Amino acid sequence: MTDQQPGLDFSMVIASTVHDMKNSLASLIQAHGQWIRQLPEAQRGTPEQGVIDYEFAHLNGMLVQLLGLYKLGVNQLPLRPDYHELDDFIEAQLALHQEVLDSRGIAARLQIDDFGLPGFFDRELVGSVISNVVINAIRYARAEVLIKAGQVGEQLVITVNDDGPGFPVHMIEQQSDYVLGINQSSGSTGLGLYFAANIARQHQRQGVHGHIEIANGGELGGGLFSIYLP
Repeated sequence: MTDQQPGLDFSMVIASTVHDMKNSLASLIQAHGQWIRQLPEAQRGTPEQGVIDYEFAHLNGMLVQLLGLYKLGVNQLPLRPDYHELDDFIEAQLALHQEVLDSRGIAARLQIDDFGLPGFFDRELVGSVISNVVINAIRYARAEVLIKAGQVGEQLVITVNDDGPGFPVHMIEQQSDYVLGINQSSGSTGLGLYFAANIARQHQRQGVHGHIEIANGGELGGGLFSIYLP
């Protein structure tokens, strides 16, 4: 390669590869679903099927997240907020993962506070955040996941709570620094929280930016994720 030839934009190569991987995974998920529907009823809903369904959802969520992080880095992730009915929005997120929830024996429910107003946010971006958080909650939940939406001050707050062991103490103590490095025991990088925090921050009104918080407790006693949207 001569000095005049442009170098390889490796980040663009990765983004393009991730996009292709996401398309291939979508085809695989569709084919797998069709194959499952052809099986006798007695051969469906096995523990192995639950593992496959969960890992498909987990992989898809990671690829969506990686693409989102790339677009954030190059300022190509436009914000398109609109008004949305919260019960419809949350029901749609749960429907995406209903098969995984069923296969793991986890009951999911939603609770919407009656404050009389729809939410105003980018449905696709906030949906990708909630979807990833739900997948994480499914991984650690024992039997139940609860999604709630309500108003705190002038902000819409959507929370995802599970009845699992909760977030590690060090993650809660260092939650202002979401890229925490790879945890060898869990494989966690903190990138999911970093992505969620950036999506929340893009939502703003009258100088107030959205943000996220993690804690333990809530109604179910486990991990509690909250996204605040002004």
